[in-house]
Amino acid sequence: RGLQCRFASALRGSGCERVQTHAFRAMSAVAGVTAVVSADNCKRSTFSRRRNATPAVAFPSSPGRLTGDARFPPGSVSSTRGYRSSSRNALFASNKPRSGVPGDVSVSRDESDRLSLDNIRASLIRQEDSIIFGLIERAQYKANGKVYSPGAVEVPCYRANGERTSMLEFMLRESEQLGGKIRRYTSPDEHAFYPDSLPMLVIGSMEYDTPLHPAAELININERIMKMYVDDLLPALCETGDDNNYGSTGLADVTNLQTISKRIHYGKFVAESKFQARSEEFSALIKAQDAAGLMELLTFKAVEDRVVRRVTNKAATYGQDISEDLPDGAAKLGEGPDLVYKVKPSQIGELYRKWIMPMTKDVQVEYLLRRLD
Repeated sequence: RGLQCRFASALRGSGCERVQTHAFRAMSAVAGVTAVVSADNCKRSTFSRRRNATPAVAFPSSPGRLTGDARFPPGSVSSTRGYRSSSRNALFASNKPRSGVPGDVSVSRDESDRLSLDNIRASLIRQEDSIIFGLIERAQYKANGKVYSPGAVEVPCYRANGERTSMLEFMLRESEQLGGKIRRYTSPDEHAFYPDSLPMLVIGSMEYDTPLHPAAELININERIMKMYVDDLLPALCETGDDNNYGSTGLADVTNLQTISKRIHYGKFVAESKFQARSEEFSALIKAQDAAGLMELLTFKAVEDRVVRRVTNKAATYGQDISEDLPDGAAKLGEGPDLVYKVKPSQIGELYRKWIMPMTKDVQVEYLLRRLD
């Protein structure tokens, strides 16, 4: 404790608030206490020992991982997304207070039905709209390759080996720091790109009624989504070159990545719905661990064609400059020499067919393979 106080006193002379914050947390981990650090004034930092209260931050055995409040009842989804495997749960078991205590306002409940299987189609359609608008927004800027190249833009973000990250990674991490504090990534339909770096919650945790099997928590293909977006989707969408609009480019990319990730991982809900409708057929393939058979059973080409047509038509509608003559112009939707689109509609439809739907089915297969665990 004395060493910690001397260390804190020495740090107060530093001008770097970010260093102070991380140093306080590191010393708190060593001392076995919880650090509550105010970034705008480290002199007001306070330390409280872990006694009867739930700690605001827990320190697993693997270094560098933080997790938030762990209050949740058996059978529900906890607020510590990404730390729910049996071994990790055992690690935090001693720190988890029992929930459901009358008057405990730190745990709220999702009263909506947005995660119910009955709302799957409506949710997928809304996500289509968000993806199309996001791609149209991104297409107004050139490729701007420096945003994706590590060290090309001098951002204050480094990997463990000291290498500076790309501007996109920096902006995405910063976005997840904000969302993580207000429990965005405790929801079963949200998946962080950097789950090991999520911060502690600053508001109470929430319980969700989810139809998903607990194995769903182990599935996160955001690394593949990132590679697909940067290497395949952007070159097909954007004009080559550099217009120096790195900030606007990065903001559009962060929004698109998070929206596309949500759409692809929603395959878990689609898979659960299909499993409940045809449980005997799926169970036989799952017991045999037949991934190819599951993929065949999940594939309906006619449905996929309808999705592509719907997305293409939406892109044609949203990508036009709508005038006051909408009733007459609405009948002319399509591609032709007289129509100018912000993004070619068939291009967005093809991106859906080639990347988004296949990756969604990959998530479905991965979920179903674990459905009977």
